[in-house]
Amino acid sequence: MRYIPHTEQDVKQMLAEIGVKNIDELFDSIPESLRLNNELLALPPSLPESELTEYLKRLQKKNTTSEDESIFLGAGAYRHFSPILIDHLISRGEFATSYTPYQPEVSQGTLQAIFEFQTMVCLLTGMEIANASMYDGASALAEAVMMAYRINRRNEFLVSSAIHPEYRSVVDTYTRGSKFDLKEVPYTAEGGTDFEFILKNLTENTAAVVIQSPNFFGTVEKYVSLAESLSKNGTLLIVAVAEAISLGILKPPGERGADIVVGEGQSFGLPVSFGGPYVGFFATREKFLRQMPGRLVGETKDQNGKRAYVLTLSTREQHIRRERATSNICTNQGLCALAATIFLSTLGKQGLYEMATLNVRKAHYLKNRLAHISGFEIKFGTHSFNEFVLECPRPAKEVLQILKQDHIIGGYPLEQHYPELKNCLLLCTTELSSQEDMDRLADKLEEM
Repeated sequence: MRYIPHTEQDVKQMLAEIGVKNIDELFDSIPESLRLNNELLALPPSLPESELTEYLKRLQKKNTTSEDESIFLGAGAYRHFSPILIDHLISRGEFATSYTPYQPEVSQGTLQAIFEFQTMVCLLTGMEIANASMYDGASALAEAVMMAYRINRRNEFLVSSAIHPEYRSVVDTYTRGSKFDLKEVPYTAEGGTDFEFILKNLTENTAAVVIQSPNFFGTVEKYVSLAESLSKNGTLLIVAVAEAISLGILKPPGERGADIVVGEGQSFGLPVSFGGPYVGFFATREKFLRQMPGRLVGETKDQNGKRAYVLTLSTREQHIRRERATSNICTNQGLCALAATIFLSTLGKQGLYEMATLNVRKAHYLKNRLAHISGFEIKFGTHSFNEFVLECPRPAKEVLQILKQDHIIGGYPLEQHYPELKNCLLLCTTELSSQEDMDRLADKLEEM
């Protein structure tokens, strides 16, 4: 959508048409005491385009980017290769808005793009249906907890402590005003969720068990036998995926017994971008269709027998369901979902597998390098994807400061969420991590 500026004459004509003298009259209903004038706002004077461009460049140089630093930071936000084709296609005018397409007869392209996104999410997760996306992975997980309550009317949830701390925080925010009983499940010495604890604390009132795989420590959870035990109790299994690239190599959660699969799709062609906007995905079994939040695009045929797309289900508060809506999610994150769809279409099944394989191999290489450095230890020795925990001989924040002096962003300090992991860093590698950068990190740690 092109930007068309208004001249002063244009503004005068519009104001005259609606019968006001100036723009200030449009705000007469707002008391003077509540308005902010230019003095209160303290806005700087406007700049010519050339000067403004230079000013923004100076601001940009204050940011730390992957072009300036060697980055080993993941923890829910991942730096991956994104084909330039994505930026080109999502910039087209047809995709300028991400809002819900209410008129299917003039929105077939947008609806089809959303339908393809849903289809790809189903293929990746091994589930039967997926909705037209969520805000992000954290809110998608919270919506899954709410959905599990609607399905079996139980209010007890066993939530793994190895789930991303910020995801758990959002779940707590969603459920705080209701009679939800969230019980934390500890992690084991191997960095995985304590499934024995779950089985010992499982009751007839347990609505769902909530885990993440790969979990926050990078450990790949093995939950097939757990899912079988839960199904006998009528308890649902909710699986969150914060690193979506892992779905390119790991067996789909739906094939391992998950009832609801949610996650963050940022790795599929979206930049880290200061934390957003991202796109959450949500998939489940067909029998739970009516309890799924958000909306779902379906394929049908028009009166001429041609393929057509429509909003099949949209049980939210803006539509007929109103107060009985399953969710108040009010956007389909269409542009971000489109970027993820183009990313997956461009790479294809084999390309995604190869990218995921590179992530595993590079993490394995760095893990082996660091394991041989005196004083440093790989905290958890189980299978991981592209993240792992490194235990340091001194406080993690001190190690990070030393690495930063050599332009290395050395990971995520776990102490802020896990006090018992005081000297531990969560390190991440992706296909963009070069051997030179990994060797430089290892050499710097050896110097310590």
